[in-house]
Amino acid sequence: MAELIQAGTWVEIHSIVLPAGQRAQQIPEDTKSVALEMRVKGFLAADATLGDQVEIITVTGRRLFGNLIEANPSYAHGFGAPIPELLRIGVEVRALLRAAGQVK
Repeated sequence: MAELIQAGTWVEIHSIVLPAGQRAQQIPEDTKSVALEMRVKGFLAADATLGDQVEIITVTGRRLFGNLIEANPSYAHGFGAPIPELLRIGVEVRALLRAAGQVK
């Protein structure tokens, strides 16, 4: 039996916003050929199990509907490796501003 996920649990939902056939005509062909999908995290409004159509309340208070795909999802994105040239920009700009008398 599927595990019941309690209302108020942090979850992620998925839904199709636009099927492939309804995408805008001016977008690239490879983009047009796939559906526009939405994945959103929020708090489950009522008890449910994975795969159920559910309502969530986002941290900004929006109420959205979609298929429940995960309970207690983590964030898995990153910003990649540091770029050495970009690491020095702040120091260099402050030095230039100091030299120009714009900052102490």
